[in-house]
Amino acid sequence: MQADLYDDYADSYARENASSLLNAHYERPAMIALAGDVRGRRVLDVGCGAGPLTAELRARGGMMTGLDGSPAMVEIARRQLGDDVPLHVADLAAPLPFADAAFDDVVASLVLHYLEDWGGPLAEIRRVLRPGGRLICSVNHPSVRAFHHPTEDYFATRPYTEDFAFAGEPVTVPFWHRPLHAMTDAFTAAGFRIRVVSEPAPSPTTPPELLPPRIATGERTAFLSFLFFVLEADGEGGSGRPVGAS
Repeated sequence: MQADLYDDYADSYARENASSLLNAHYERPAMIALAGDVRGRRVLDVGCGAGPLTAELRARGGMMTGLDGSPAMVEIARRQLGDDVPLHVADLAAPLPFADAAFDDVVASLVLHYLEDWGGPLAEIRRVLRPGGRLICSVNHPSVRAFHHPTEDYFATRPYTEDFAFAGEPVTVPFWHRPLHAMTDAFTAAGFRIRVVSEPAPSPTTPPELLPPRIATGERTAFLSFLFFVLEADGEGGSGRPVGAS
């Protein structure tokens, strides 16, 4: 996703992200739960946006660093997080500005589905993780697109767009669909072992008025929206090349 597109609606997206069902009461609690105990762990938040997940993990003892491609989003994060969290404007499709094995964990919250190519970004994330470190990520669930658009080719990696309203502001957002097997193939090719695949329920503290009716009434416990992974960095890792070199 082009960084300047996020710049165009950074404020409205940050406001929506802070309180919406899908972000504040579904995706973010699931990422926090999957991260578990991060006390004393060096954690890189890739695609940190305005910093809500960074803030939550910092409050739980994580030693946080944030990165986003949008200067406007990073500026909001600086205001939210203060000066004690290093924040970087960087393109995930380019080499990351960190040394090999610099982090114990990387969190990538709703980021990878903006990218056509996962090979380079996953290789860089693997490089900056220590051996045995974790990549915890969430993406659009591929089955949702197939359910709502049954005439489209589920097995093709292809672009699509969706219309949203962020804090009442209409926005058309581009994504890349890829089938589940393409995701898992990319993870293993980059040197990750898949430890957890999760399809969580919303947080039990979600205000009932935000829930879909069939969940609010107890008929169902969950819905499909995002897919979550916990991946472990395999092998020795590291590229041996200078930081930022191509």
